Amino acid sequence: MMHSALRRIQAICLKEFIQLRRDKLTFGMVVMIPLVQLLLFGYTINTDVRHVPIAVVDHAQNQYSRLLIEDIKASQVVNVTAFYSSPAQIMHQLRAGSIAAGLVIPRDIQTRIEHQSAQPVAHFIVDGSDTVMASALKSLSLMPITSSNGERSQSFSSGITVELLYNPEQRAALFTVPGLLGVILTMTLTVFTAIAIVRERERGNMELLIATPVKTLELMVGKLIPYVIIGLIQVGIVLLLGKLLFQLPFIGSLSLLFSCCLLFIFANLGLGLFISTRAVNQLAAMQLAIFVLLPSILLSGFMFPYQAMPVFAQWLAELLPMTHFIRLARGIILRGAEWPDLIAEMSFLAGFFMLTLGLALRGFKKRLD
Repeated sequence: MMHSALRRIQAICLKEFIQLRRDKLTFGMVVMIPLVQLLLFGYTINTDVRHVPIAVVDHAQNQYSRLLIEDIKASQVVNVTAFYSSPAQIMHQLRAGSIAAGLVIPRDIQTRIEHQSAQPVAHFIVDGSDTVMASALKSLSLMPITSSNGERSQSFSSGITVELLYNPEQRAALFTVPGLLGVILTMTLTVFTAIAIVRERERGNMELLIATPVKTLELMVGKLIPYVIIGLIQVGIVLLLGKLLFQLPFIGSLSLLFSCCLLFIFANLGLGLFISTRAVNQLAAMQLAIFVLLPSILLSGFMFPYQAMPVFAQWLAELLPMTHFIRLARGIILRGAEWPDLIAEMSFLAGFFMLTLGLALRGFKKRLD
């Protein structure tokens, strides 16, 4: 009796292995998901922030200021990407998200260093909305100051002062909630639409649609509209709870934020619709959606600093809609960024939607397989 039961179990196991081998997508996901996770966590996930873009306003323009700039660059924490003539330009670029910080060097830096004055030798203005990056930049305030003869000194009562903007208390919730908005929309909308067409085919509803005069584009639009409304409801819920529970400050335009959210919703719906036209069943659609969701969460800057990633990971992150949306959401909510500052990110989301919708329309055939 036991021997017969074991033989039956063995037969069922063999049948499952054969079925998995024939299901190329599932077999591929079994191999690819651990591989992608290993590569992402091993090579791209890093909290050791390096090469943060900053701008410099050098009022002194002498040997002392140049030595200070070289010392800061030697730390490899920052890259000096621009020189401006006034702190107002730094403030504008910080709000636009073009730089993460600005260094202002006073005209009398030589006197302050030589006399070890109580006044700071320089002043950092830092975008504090990213708490990890802000902490890395704050560490530069403790660096020793090099004098003109090459000697280093840490005896200043105040070397480099740091001013944190947008999140001076470095509250993690202010950094997390805008990013969480992107994660929630991606998780729900991409997955929901990824199974939309497949569900119609599996339930036999495609036969009914074939008998109607509904065109392919009309079918796509009709399926997208309910999810657009769902996405906007989710946006309202997240923003309301963020305000009530976490005292999320809202500096920017509400209408601009909802416009960006709408673009992001369409981008996710286009991606989900494209996946649904390529998947053979609902399980396959879910697997493909998860395969896209994982790098979106890890590479978009939601959890780990974008600047800490290697270059190839940053290139990959630039292809993900969530990367651009998180910049938009944090820029509007925390920094009060305006639409001219956000046009590049918004254009990407619009282009991504048009591309994925076009591919979905091309791959969709209003017929039974």
